[in-house]
Amino acid sequence: MDKIWNILPAHPKCKAKLVSALSIHPVVAQLLINRDIKLPEDARQFLSSTMSDLLDPFIMKGMKEAVERIKLARDRKEKVLIYGDYDVDGVTASALLHDTFQQYGIVVDNHIPHRMLHGYGLSMDIGEIAKSNGISLIVTVDCGINACAAVDAVNKLGLEVIIIDHHEPSEELPDAVAIVNPKQKGCPYPFKHLAGVGLAAKISQALIGQITDEALDFAAIGTVADIVPLLGENRILVKSGLKRLNQTRNKGLRALLENAKILGKTIRPFHIGFILGPRINAAGRMDSAHDSLDLFLAQDDVKAQGFAAELEKHNNLRQKMQREVIDEALALVEREVNFIEDKVIVLCKEGWHKGVLGIVASRITDKYYRPAIVISVEDGIGTASARSIDGFHLHDALLECSDLLERFGGHEGAAGLTIKVEHIEAFKKAINKIAHTDLELKRLIPNINIDCEVSLDDVGLELANTIDTMEPFGEGNPEPVFCVLGVTVKSRPQVMGKETIKFWVSDGDSSISAVGFGMGSFANMIDVGNKVDLAFNIGIDDWNKAPVAQLKLKDIRLAV
Repeated sequence: MDKIWNILPAHPKCKAKLVSALSIHPVVAQLLINRDIKLPEDARQFLSSTMSDLLDPFIMKGMKEAVERIKLARDRKEKVLIYGDYDVDGVTASALLHDTFQQYGIVVDNHIPHRMLHGYGLSMDIGEIAKSNGISLIVTVDCGINACAAVDAVNKLGLEVIIIDHHEPSEELPDAVAIVNPKQKGCPYPFKHLAGVGLAAKISQALIGQITDEALDFAAIGTVADIVPLLGENRILVKSGLKRLNQTRNKGLRALLENAKILGKTIRPFHIGFILGPRINAAGRMDSAHDSLDLFLAQDDVKAQGFAAELEKHNNLRQKMQREVIDEALALVEREVNFIEDKVIVLCKEGWHKGVLGIVASRITDKYYRPAIVISVEDGIGTASARSIDGFHLHDALLECSDLLERFGGHEGAAGLTIKVEHIEAFKKAINKIAHTDLELKRLIPNINIDCEVSLDDVGLELANTIDTMEPFGEGNPEPVFCVLGVTVKSRPQVMGKETIKFWVSDGDSSISAVGFGMGSFANMIDVGNKVDLAFNIGIDDWNKAPVAQLKLKDIRLAV
């Protein structure tokens, strides 16, 4: 699919001011400006912030009440239940809170709902289960902000609930003893983008006065995996946590790193997003997420290795199931979707495995660059995962369609829902009606934001090392994208492996290799002597040789 190149404006005066004030490379100054960091004090904070720059947790609405109730539970020797979500954020947040509560002297138990049996959020029967196990306080994490009925049911049994959740709240909030969510009305906390595990870390900071190294391990993993902006406090938690993952004292996490064959490597957000995250998620997708939580709570190496091996099996099964459902879903798109009428792709089929719906929705969105909602039908009820694109707020759209839905939750870019089968067609029409208002045609063409144009002579190890000061890269702080215009192709593109191409380009003074993963379709578009424009990240090629800079291609177009 053709992409629109958006080369961001240079702002030379602002750039010169940052270079002078901070003695930084002009390209780094440009990258900061492109991320809307234009004042020297903000830039200094972004580049050099540490754990000491974390905000006071008690600024957050509900934190004082939550901490007081947790302290009371310790003093009364009450048994506390941590109720987490089944994704990476929920599992890591549960593990972090479990360790914190135990360190604080609280008797703690854990519960994570089964994705297929219970669905998302606080279940209606959890009060009965908790009461029968001698629990008097339930602490939700990464869920619960809209669970009004479930909290009422718990309250009627004489139990109490604390809600720790980062999802979008509705107008009506649950009748909980405390709610910790910076997005709730009247919360003065300035940073609104913490993941569930980030909020769990703030609870830990408030309870014991610090975020321990072990808590940082989980905070870094859960924050990256939940694709929240890597800015502000998220950046501090991830930057500090990634540095120490290889020294983790958590036996389960160490076993996971060993199994994934990345122990000892420099861990970056990529490794969490594509290697660790899928393994942690796989347990909840295929069966029970308790396998992942049990891994992180394991107290000896043998048990940890056993749980890590189980996650590997779950992940292998998830990959097989995912391939099958993606193939069926893509065939449905080509057969049934009217791309003129359907700005939102809504697919449904009986029996699709619920554990892979989110992955399938992401793949559909990536391929067709449209919001996608993938529904699995069973016994007259559809369970769905949804993913969106820039310009279409999923949670707001679902709110407008809420009369057709049984349940829904999520945020701007991703959501989940349940719906009766007889309402699916009406829902499809309703959400597309909203999309026709909100999504202009030009929004359905993917954009590449390019930080700045460079010459091939600029691209080298010095620049690669310089932009490393901007790490960690991720949501809100993407890996920098550069472009060169009108360079000459010097070698016929070589296709390697699965759709990877490699070739050399020159601007007359300098030459460099370019590699494009998943870009095999471009091989027949260009030939030796062609003038091309290239959009790319700067990579390092050190395969069996001294490291040299390389262009990691994002897009190729013939030069005008």
